[in-house]
Amino acid sequence: MSTSRNAYALPMHQQVSEMLIREIAAGRMIEGEKLPPERDMAADLGIAVGTLRKALGDLERRGLLSRIQGSGNYVRSQPDVASVYSMFRLELLEGGGLPTARVLSVDRLAKPMDLPVFGSSGEAHRIRRLRSLGGKPAALEEIWLDGSRAETVAIEELSDSLYLYYRKALGIWILRAEDRVGVGQVPGWALPEFGLAPGAAAGFIERTGWMQDGASAEFSRTWFDHGVARYVARLR
Repeated sequence: MSTSRNAYALPMHQQVSEMLIREIAAGRMIEGEKLPPERDMAADLGIAVGTLRKALGDLERRGLLSRIQGSGNYVRSQPDVASVYSMFRLELLEGGGLPTARVLSVDRLAKPMDLPVFGSSGEAHRIRRLRSLGGKPAALEEIWLDGSRAETVAIEELSDSLYLYYRKALGIWILRAEDRVGVGQVPGWALPEFGLAPGAAAGFIERTGWMQDGASAEFSRTWFDHGVARYVARLR
């Protein structure tokens, strides 16, 4: 589990509940499945039993778990459960995987000519990250946040969920996004641990995000290792 801490990071119990939500959504934990005993499950995850119980309580409140006294905890599958990572579409090939992020750089720059039109400023904050799923390096992200939305973005304040940071620190809710998925070339700034060399073919996502007031706020590019992850959109 991730141990990074800052004012906008997810508490450990919420990291666990978000991981389990993704496992259930991916079908890796099925309706009626009995979870292992809490002490065994906590040991496997490397967390305290009390932390696990908070996470399971969160799942129960969301209708994803039945806790039967004297029997155990049982999975309940529910469509469209609200999640911090509801708009994050990459999963491990086998499904699920808790997303974590390593921020590589944050710079305020003039918007390059190759970006689509978004936001009202001529500048944007460029955030580059290495994204992992279940601890496996899976994707490179380059996010451009319109400069009118924040004067500065501090690298030490960014959390694994950028949208959570937007909400808590900047008062921005990304309520709608358009993804265009195809194939692209890994950028030159890719790290060796990503697994694909610069110039290699990779899965490629371009996303434009719109805020609660209907204005566009960000544009992002994601290159993902198709040997580790896949893009998944579930229609209910």
